[in-house]
Amino acid sequence: MAERMAPLTLSDAAVERVKAMVSGRDKPTLGIRIGVRTKGCSGLSYTLEFAEEKGPMDEVVETRGVTVLIDPKATMFILGTEMDFVEEKLQSGFVFRNPNEKGRCGCGESFHV
Repeated sequence: MAERMAPLTLSDAAVERVKAMVSGRDKPTLGIRIGVRTKGCSGLSYTLEFAEEKGPMDEVVETRGVTVLIDPKATMFILGTEMDFVEEKLQSGFVFRNPNEKGRCGCGESFHV
């Protein structure tokens, strides 16, 4: 049987940032949850939130001590995506390199597949 492609991979920088975020919380946290929502010029944007428990249909990605839950409605949009954390002079944040994207809006706020 062929090995299934991971729905999401994390760069070393993303792993370290998620670890720092989760360890900095005052309440027990399982990890982070990634989803997509309708927003922006191109239609979809990524969402991130702390996850205190696994939802019944969440996809679980565990890598290097980090747990990422993927909202079941988002899985088909982000399959094969790499999540990175980038720090630049004027901004820092998570960046998603998604092979399914067909385009992005000019401001980078949203994408479509």
